[in-house]
Amino acid sequence: MTDAILGYIESIELPDLGICCDAKVDTGACTSSLHADRIELFNRDGESWVRFHVLFSSPEASLDKMCEAKVLDKRTIASSNGQRSKRYIIQTTITIRDHTWQAEVSLSHRGTMRYPMLLGRKAISGRFLVDVSKHYSDFSE
Repeated sequence: MTDAILGYIESIELPDLGICCDAKVDTGACTSSLHADRIELFNRDGESWVRFHVLFSSPEASLDKMCEAKVLDKRTIASSNGQRSKRYIIQTTITIRDHTWQAEVSLSHRGTMRYPMLLGRKAISGRFLVDVSKHYSDFSE
């Protein structure tokens, strides 16, 4: 059942956005979050969409990708330091190892963080257990 256990850092894919990166698993965060710059709202076929730039550079991750996604919602989200901000919420496909599902992801500036993606508890609830002493590479053997 090792498949259903996540480490505190996981290698993930967001195939709808063309992104592969490492993500921090954070059961203290309700909603997952993806780093996004230059978020621009636009209309496509009568629906609200966002265009955003995932430009991220840290020793752990480097990304440079323009993305578009349909807006699911706009919500007030509290960050880890308690600061509240309005964020666009998209729904996208997440793949970890051989598990694939749809999850809500907020778009926010995470440029000061180590990882471009934070995987929150709503996205993993009922799917995985988390072992904070592990890292995704511990499961690849």
